[in-house]
Amino acid sequence: MPRKKHVMAYKYDFLVIGSGIAGMSFALKVAEKGRVGIICKTGIEEANTFYAQGGIASVTKPTDNFDKHIEDTLICGGGLCNREAVEKVVREAPAQIEELVNWGVNFDRDEKGGFDLHREGGHSEFRILHHRDNTGQEIQDSLIRAIKNHPKIELFENHFAVELITQHHLGVTVTRQTPDITCYGVYVLDQKSGKVETFLSRTTIIATGGVGNVYKTTTNPTVATGDGIAMVYRAKGEVQDMEFIQFHPTALYNPGERPSFLITEAMRGYGGVLRTKDGKEFMQKYDERKSLAPRDIVARAIDNEMKMRGDDCVYLDVTHKDEQETREHFPNIYSKCLSLGIDITKEYIPVAPAAHYLCGGIKVDLNACSSIKNLYAFGECACTGLHGGNRLASNSLIEAVVYADAAAKHAVEAIKDIDIREDIPEWNDEGTTQPEEMVLITQSLREVEQLMSAYVGIVRSDLRLKRALDRLNILYEETENLFQRSVVTSQICELRNIINVGYLIIKQAMARKESVGLHYTIDYPPKK
Repeated sequence: MPRKKHVMAYKYDFLVIGSGIAGMSFALKVAEKGRVGIICKTGIEEANTFYAQGGIASVTKPTDNFDKHIEDTLICGGGLCNREAVEKVVREAPAQIEELVNWGVNFDRDEKGGFDLHREGGHSEFRILHHRDNTGQEIQDSLIRAIKNHPKIELFENHFAVELITQHHLGVTVTRQTPDITCYGVYVLDQKSGKVETFLSRTTIIATGGVGNVYKTTTNPTVATGDGIAMVYRAKGEVQDMEFIQFHPTALYNPGERPSFLITEAMRGYGGVLRTKDGKEFMQKYDERKSLAPRDIVARAIDNEMKMRGDDCVYLDVTHKDEQETREHFPNIYSKCLSLGIDITKEYIPVAPAAHYLCGGIKVDLNACSSIKNLYAFGECACTGLHGGNRLASNSLIEAVVYADAAAKHAVEAIKDIDIREDIPEWNDEGTTQPEEMVLITQSLREVEQLMSAYVGIVRSDLRLKRALDRLNILYEETENLFQRSVVTSQICELRNIINVGYLIIKQAMARKESVGLHYTIDYPPKK
């Protein structure tokens, strides 16, 4: 809703939307080359990175090699990975690990001083670097310190990116067939003042994370509402592979807690065994790798056991492991469970699948360039082709820093030939009012979460997808109508984005007439 008027604007060479490992590592890499702004919808510490327990995958020991890591990734991806992307991430990973260490990330070491490596499902080797069971927090805290100590990075907390600025805001008709759609910056809501400000930039970076809150149960923080993906799609950018939603098989079953507390996959790599309520092991019925099978297989197996038995959860058993070792390796999990009256050294851990990671997103090339000019995307919001139909455990954090590095190198050169556009109109909120009743937003949000969980979850069907789309179309019309007449708030924007992302997941799931990777449907292959 822009209007023609001279506008006072913030101006940057590099404007980063998002404050996880992707956005912050990019900012640190380009800070000496131009003016950097970082937009955070809440505080800088609130990102998916913070909640990543397991670790970050990289070849670091002599018995491992790039070919093994590449092959593991390709197998897990169900034949849908972009091999160039896989090779890029795997081969460039060690150098990025070194840079993280230089930024202050303290990965656990063994008695010889080398990295203490975990093994997770789908990996043929021990190659997961970690910091106890809170690797993401260690990385996030280290990068935050580096960001806050850097004089050339300007941080805007509690600012919500509303829309990308393109030719559309200059009166040009933009469609999905329009060549050379160009991003000039972002309209951003200052949540303290309630005003939508104009941020102009030579290059704009989308690093807004995942979409977990489209679902009722998720391990993602509440900020993971697919904002960047929705903005890019509304700006007519390309989005792909949205149907591939990874459900983490072992979120702590604790009804009412949101986000769900994650029981890291490393616990299964450590020797944890999945059991039903009566103590019986069951993964051998589904895969020869048992509890170390890839996440999609484990999540479907748990889902099936729960449905067959009518149980709300299954259990993860580490009671056969050394008690002291368990407490040392998984102090946060031990403490969390103990707070709920569960001593994991003596009792089973109740677990159930929860929406965890998006393998698709904004389509980008090897330089993290999107289909919109001057717009980059990386991290969970982007689809690089690394994951294909299913993400290999702990490949996401390393993907984020490798593509942040690629984007940084490309963007530093690109800004030399890009001028900031000065004729951008300011945001127009004339005639808008505060939403009449917040229940219009909160109830619609609950409906989206419920229908996505019921119809577009771990197991799907054509009928379920069609029913979800029909319901979502009604919510879309209601919400767009509300948005047009309302003053911009983070709540209405998040609802709008969640509906947009839900639509993309459903439509791309409906278009894929096969069961592959994380998209598992009972209708394909067709029954004879």
